[in-house]
Amino acid sequence: MSWFAPPRRIDTQVFTRLPDHFRKARRSAWADANQGGRAIDSFLEGPSFDRQGRLYVTDIPFGRVFCIDPDGAWTVVTEYDGWPNGLKIHADGRIFITDYKRGLMLLDPGSGQVTPFLETAASESFKGVNDLVFGRSGTLYFTDQGQTGMHDPTGRVWRLGTDGRLICLVNTIPSPNGIVVDEDETFLLVAVTRANQVWRIPLPASGITTKVGVFVNLHGGPGGPDGLALDRDGNLLICHTGFGSVWRVSPVAEPLDRIVSCAGVGTTNLAFGGPDNRSLFITESRTGSILRADLETPGLPMYSHA
Repeated sequence: MSWFAPPRRIDTQVFTRLPDHFRKARRSAWADANQGGRAIDSFLEGPSFDRQGRLYVTDIPFGRVFCIDPDGAWTVVTEYDGWPNGLKIHADGRIFITDYKRGLMLLDPGSGQVTPFLETAASESFKGVNDLVFGRSGTLYFTDQGQTGMHDPTGRVWRLGTDGRLICLVNTIPSPNGIVVDEDETFLLVAVTRANQVWRIPLPASGITTKVGVFVNLHGGPGGPDGLALDRDGNLLICHTGFGSVWRVSPVAEPLDRIVSCAGVGTTNLAFGGPDNRSLFITESRTGSILRADLETPGLPMYSHA
C-alpha cells in the first residue's frame, strides 16, 4: 500500500466577479438539462489568456464570451446563438471555441463575429463538444462529452491535424471533459467527470491508439474532474467541480496541493496567467467569479502563447 503526505492547502481570493449589469437570472434550455432546471445568471467556463494578458471566458447558457482586462474589468466580446464552453487562442490569433450546441467555432475578437469551423464528423453531429487544447505541432485535440456517463460510456476524444484530417482517438469514455497535452505531445490527459478519474491517452508516432489507462483516481461526490492544466514541472492541476477545489498532482499522480475555493463549489476550469505565469485563475461558475491563487511553479505555456 502506498501512503502520501497530506496535500498542502493553498487558499484563493476573488480576482473579479461578473458585474451585476450582466446578470439576469433566468431559465435556459442548457440549464434545464445540466443545472436541474434552476434559473441562473451565468455559467462561466473556458478561461484563456491572450498575449496582451487579457482573460477570455465563456458563458455557456447565454452564448456570451467576455474579455477581462488585467485590472478585472469585463467587456462582452460577443453574444450569439450557441453554448460556448472551451476556448483556446491559436498562435495566429484565431480564437477557437468548443460549442456544445454547434461544434467547433471561430471567434474574431475584433468584430465579435462567430463562424462555424467544424460542425460535424462524417456528416454526423457531435454529441456535445466540451474542451480543447493545441499541441506543439498545431494539432487540435478536443473532447466530445454530450450527456455520456457511467450509464453510456461513449464519449469521444478527437484529433484534428493541421492537414484538416479528423480522427477519433477514443470513443468509450464516460464523460470526457477537460483535456491537456504534454509539452512533447506524447500523451493526452483527459478528465473523465462521471468516473472521477483522469485518463492518460498515449500519442504514438504510429497514430494507433493503444494502452489508454487511468492516470489518477479521485474521490467521489456530486461532481468530478473538469478543467485541467499542466505546470512547467509536468504537474497536473485538476478542477474538481462540486467540491470547490483544484488538486495538484505530480507526474506520477502523487497528491501535492489542494487549492481551495473561497467562493463556492463550482470550480470548473483554470488557466495560468500573470506577468510570470505563476498565477492560477479559476472559473467559479456557481457564483460567476474568477478566483486567483499564486503558485511557485509557472504554468506550461500554451501553444497559443508560443
